[in-house]
Amino acid sequence: MLLLTLSQIVGYLINIIIILVIVQFVLSLLVSFNVVSMRTSWVAAIWTSVSALLDPILSPIRRILPNTGAIDFSPLVLIVVLNIINIVLQNLAYSQMAAA
Repeated sequence: MLLLTLSQIVGYLINIIIILVIVQFVLSLLVSFNVVSMRTSWVAAIWTSVSALLDPILSPIRRILPNTGAIDFSPLVLIVVLNIINIVLQNLAYSQMAAA
């Protein structure tokens, strides 16, 4: 039962990280297409906050991935890896419950 609870907590944390990756992606698109400006204080504050949270996670992935030019695939890799971790943890928790 404890493993199920821990896997659910980790699942929630993973979902929060994925939401932050999506926010960063959407904000970068809005800045790229001049919908919002980085000179706006709330845009800069959101960008700085999200980058401060995600850069320690994304920088090791960026070092491993080959340079692809203008496209950064590290957020996609992060989302895939986090989903795999979530699936493995949930299956471990459910298999422990079935064995008990």
